Amino acid sequence: MSQTCNNDNPIINITEAAADEIRSMQASQPEHKGHPLRVYIEKGGCSGMQYGLVFDEPRDGDIQWSMHAVEMVMDPISSDYLKGSLIDFSDSLNQGGFKLTNPKAKHSCGCGKSFEV
Repeated sequence: MSQTCNNDNPIINITEAAADEIRSMQASQPEHKGHPLRVYIEKGGCSGMQYGLVFDEPRDGDIQWSMHAVEMVMDPISSDYLKGSLIDFSDSLNQGGFKLTNPKAKHSCGCGKSFEV
């Protein structure tokens, strides 16, 4: 059974730039259409934990919410580590792509994809 998060106080916020890119990816890649964005953490990376973003099916126990017309899901364990984070997107040549800013990270690596709590 999934639980719905209050959109006034979401687990993670996303910027309009990130939402635009996510919607663009869903529109240009038919296999992603209708699938929410899963935001998760897993062990790995140079700092011990790393972030992940993937289009996926909702699973039992997931937290679901929507922001800027983007449906998102997250497992409860990831939500403990990521609550209050922000996903942004930049298309600049240097350090472009999705960037997750996590207030609970005590240390992040230079690539911005892994962190330590």
